[in-house]
Amino acid sequence: MVNVTSQWSASDYARAGAFVPALGEAALQLLAPRPGELILDVGCGDGVLTERIAAAGARAIGIDSSEAMVEAARARGVDAFVADAEALDVEGQTARFGQFDAAFSNAALHWMTDADAVATGIFASLRAGGRFAGEMGGAGNLATLRAALRDELIGRGYKMPERDPAWYPDVEEFTRLYCVAGFSEVRAELIARPTPLAEGVTAWVKTFRAGLLDVAMVPEWERDEIGAAVEARVAPALRQSDGTIAADYVRLRFSMVKPD
Repeated sequence: MVNVTSQWSASDYARAGAFVPALGEAALQLLAPRPGELILDVGCGDGVLTERIAAAGARAIGIDSSEAMVEAARARGVDAFVADAEALDVEGQTARFGQFDAAFSNAALHWMTDADAVATGIFASLRAGGRFAGEMGGAGNLATLRAALRDELIGRGYKMPERDPAWYPDVEEFTRLYCVAGFSEVRAELIARPTPLAEGVTAWVKTFRAGLLDVAMVPEWERDEIGAAVEARVAPALRQSDGTIAADYVRLRFSMVKPD
């Protein structure tokens, strides 16, 4: 089931979230796409990195649960489809494309809360010897920003889920899950990556937590005010010497192989 708090505006993402694919170079290097390979981009978003994979000479297929993001990816010329990675139609994919030589994912797996189903589906989509590489939010990701937003919404009387509906695993949990799914040579590391928010905290809240605000039934007219209040809460911890706020991102970067 698609995570209802993972809802996206392609235009807002292109403006306030452009840093996400821009910082995906290290994950792409782990993938190391090769000419002629068939590669699945899981949670392709607006297709910026899928396009980069194709530019390396691979045939890249992008999937995303967001129709708006898939439309944006297709507008780039990316071969993208609406699909739920927690319920992959592996048989249909195989009949249409064949098994994939590799899979890639950047900044998407943490939105897929049925992590077992995702791992199993990706494993089944790959040929023997195929590889999976990428990056996602890891343990401690955005802890300060998420707590500030939660406290602000609760303080205003909004009902919140018991915990942020996203999966931010540590290395041990992630490695165990993907080993159980059948992968070998699973390598994962946590990387603290403070990230300046060029568009500010309000734009981040309205873009990256739009679905959560929808679930909490926060009206549009109040969202700018909430964003400003969240910025005031996090400023003591996250404001940089140049006055900008650096979001407290923690990434989990990984690679693995499907055994021959």
